[in-house]
Amino acid sequence: MDLTSSIASAVLASEADAIVAGDPEGLIRFWNPGAERIFGYTATEASGQSLDLIIPERLRKAHWDGWHKVMQTGRSRYAGSDLLSVPAIRKDGERISVAFTIAPVSVGGKIALLVAVMRDVTREFNEMKALRLKVSQMAGTS
Repeated sequence: MDLTSSIASAVLASEADAIVAGDPEGLIRFWNPGAERIFGYTATEASGQSLDLIIPERLRKAHWDGWHKVMQTGRSRYAGSDLLSVPAIRKDGERISVAFTIAPVSVGGKIALLVAVMRDVTREFNEMKALRLKVSQMAGTS
């Protein structure tokens, strides 16, 4: 195994961030240990399931509209340095906030997978929300 393959294997096996790959139909084809830790589903449970597994119901239409657009065009603003922060759901039903980027994987000039690298940012989201509330309350009392 060469150095690049060793690095790729180590990153994919990491528990720090979720790495999830979906096929053109939105079925989960890769689910790493980080995804297991963040979302609570084992790779066996998640594999072959729809990404709806982790998408809150009220956000599914927007998700699938964006998904199909990326599949058709091969482009997404979240494939670069922009992060998308959205709510997600865990196996136990807990709502969390995740920030992620995506990377299209092409085979023969056609997108075969969209790979998302996700981080649980729930704590940071809640801290920012509390800070905004405090600032708002302070502005209202002065």
